[in-house]
Amino acid sequence: MGDGTSEALILDAWHANAQAWESAVREGRIESRRLVTDQAIVDTVLSQSPCTVIDVGCGEGWLARALTAQGIDVLGVDAIPSLVEAARAKGGGEFRVVSYEDMATGALTERADVVVCNFSLLGGASVDALLAAVPSLLEPGGVLAIQTLHPLMAGVEPYVDGWREGSWVGCGEGFSQPAPWYFRTLGSWVTAIQMAGLTLLAIKEPIHPHTGRPASAIFVAGARQGNGDEQTSRRSVSRHRTE
Repeated sequence: MGDGTSEALILDAWHANAQAWESAVREGRIESRRLVTDQAIVDTVLSQSPCTVIDVGCGEGWLARALTAQGIDVLGVDAIPSLVEAARAKGGGEFRVVSYEDMATGALTERADVVVCNFSLLGGASVDALLAAVPSLLEPGGVLAIQTLHPLMAGVEPYVDGWREGSWVGCGEGFSQPAPWYFRTLGSWVTAIQMAGLTLLAIKEPIHPHTGRPASAIFVAGARQGNGDEQTSRRSVSRHRTE
């Protein structure tokens, strides 16, 4: 299965399972999220004291709502229209349908203090292209925050980069075909971040209280000095909304 085919299958699976996913999130079915990872990414973003956030792969908008409740101006983007519609219906931010490919080619003209990707980077080449666009989305001093499945806890053998079959185990009922995903080792994540013109600032490993093992990995990175300078005329999220 080639990279392009796998990338397309990710979108197909999310189109097919959007309603089931919305229900799983709304009903708090996923234990690791309920116990660890939701609060971990909220805390990571709040630790930066941002005024503006772009939530990439926002899904049905739970993170945007949590951050908006803290007085932060949030723009949520997702490639799945039904999830964006669900997010808009609940409010708590501005939401748009934008694909990762469109973001990689400059579809967003906003900047933010934090760009956050919470379990939303599943692809291979599409993710690399998106990461390369992140410096142009960050305000000076801004950071990228990525939360993903911890590579050492994914149960993947051999421990090498590559496409893997997905699963909805632990998400409850109502799901159909799972989305494939591109597995990256810990070192490969670091390399991908650096290749995008970003400097890795921290790696966090939130611990699951029941297993004592990492429930996820969180990468925090900032743009290297000089990156994105040609984009200084871009408007920030907050300025965009006051014009």
